[in-house]
Amino acid sequence: MKVYKYGANVDTDVIIPARHLNDPSPAALASHCMEDIDADFATTVQAGDIIVAGANFGCGSSREHAPLAIKSCGVKCVIAPSFARIFYRNAINIGFPIVECPQAAEEIQAGDQVEVDFASGVITDATTGKTYKAAPFPEFIDGIIQSGGLLNSLKERGLGR
Repeated sequence: MKVYKYGANVDTDVIIPARHLNDPSPAALASHCMEDIDADFATTVQAGDIIVAGANFGCGSSREHAPLAIKSCGVKCVIAPSFARIFYRNAINIGFPIVECPQAAEEIQAGDQVEVDFASGVITDATTGKTYKAAPFPEFIDGIIQSGGLLNSLKERGLGR
């Protein structure tokens, strides 16, 4: 999994610019993901790649399109020291894992090959040989992610339609 690295305070308007919200389909969102901060991202990202960023990732508006755009590109997860709370909730609600780990976010570099074990919280940078420990998801959040999102999780438990 190749790393794309960005700084702090990457806001939802950069993740998916408002001018592209007229077509909210996952494919359309993916085709414009990160284009205002990294024009090549949508054409070079591959399934399983990882975004590593600075603090407060996903700040700005509460648009749920932002984590959907990233997930629809095939990104495996985002690693950052912290996330905007609404982005965090939107990501979990669509079944997209985000991992808080300040040391990993600081030390992992663009292009590194990284693996994440969500069950244990272990992040391994195969490029440098370093490992980092993030808190694993609580069981209920892991269940939502494993189900592919909150609605699917509710349906599996017989609580949704």
